[in-house]
Amino acid sequence: MSALAKLTAHLPGVTVAVVIAVGATLVGKAFPLVGGPVTGIVAGVVIAALVKPGPRFQPGIKTAGKFILQVSVVILGTQLSLLQVIRVGVSSLPVMLGTLLVCLVATYLIGRWLGIVGDLRTLIGVGTGICGASAIAAVTPVIGAAEVAVTYAISTIFLFNIAAVLAFPMIGHALGMGQHSFGLFAGTAVNDMSSVVAASTTYGSAAANYAVVVKLTRTLLIIPICLGLAAITGRKARTDATATEQPAKSRVQIHRLVPWFLIGFLILAAANTVGLVPASTHRGLAEASVFLITVALSAIGLSTDLPGLRRTGHRPLILGAALWVIVTLTSLGLQAVSGML
Repeated sequence: MSALAKLTAHLPGVTVAVVIAVGATLVGKAFPLVGGPVTGIVAGVVIAALVKPGPRFQPGIKTAGKFILQVSVVILGTQLSLLQVIRVGVSSLPVMLGTLLVCLVATYLIGRWLGIVGDLRTLIGVGTGICGASAIAAVTPVIGAAEVAVTYAISTIFLFNIAAVLAFPMIGHALGMGQHSFGLFAGTAVNDMSSVVAASTTYGSAAANYAVVVKLTRTLLIIPICLGLAAITGRKARTDATATEQPAKSRVQIHRLVPWFLIGFLILAAANTVGLVPASTHRGLAEASVFLITVALSAIGLSTDLPGLRRTGHRPLILGAALWVIVTLTSLGLQAVSGML
């Protein structure tokens, strides 16, 4: 198929996703607590429920839900400096890493106890432990998660983002937390950046500035998590190939183990670290990344299998609630132990 033919085949679906994303972005600007990406996926689901996109739109919707999603993750790298891990201070890293470790262990144990296995459990875990929709966006192509799992995971994360924005400032005041202490709390225990900003800004400008740095540093944890999941997924694929007596490759191919968009993410983060990404472009690139995530999530919403979502049941929501409480208590507990409260 020629390039022009491919463009013609993909244009209708991509156009629909972009139009939805534009509307979702406007809603997100009017209601920052909700945000464009969540609005996009919800709008996509509603439209799919009312008017299921036909075969003509499917190639573009698939492209928007995968390739555009990967591009958005690459652009996220321009918002990070590898030196920010140092700047937040050694004192914040134990809280950040400890919270993530507890979250991942709890995800496995509680998810297994609830009978939630596979991609959905993984998405809810990384979304809660790292950075909400951005982490889900990064992990989805690595593990090949189905649209229904992505939709449920993002919806679950969104509910507890709202809860955090409303509850965290009250918790902070009740505990008498200082600005940096609350910034670390919000940066390690709230999922999406918009919700981190909303919760910390309510507490104070110093808290907001510190929370944003912590949150951006926390986002770097996407890299080792995705590499680990890529290795696990690749090993499982080779095991399945052996079980079905299909020929398996004798060695791991690095270019298949490490997804291209993670390499791009790391390259741009390194470029930003050494000053090759002008500071004047940061805001525009951040908005571009969020918009592309919104386009991708709108497409995922359009391709959502609603009957499959209903069959998933309430257990993932219980998992999300349990992880939210555990991450909150772990962040506070680690700060208390380290004398930072």
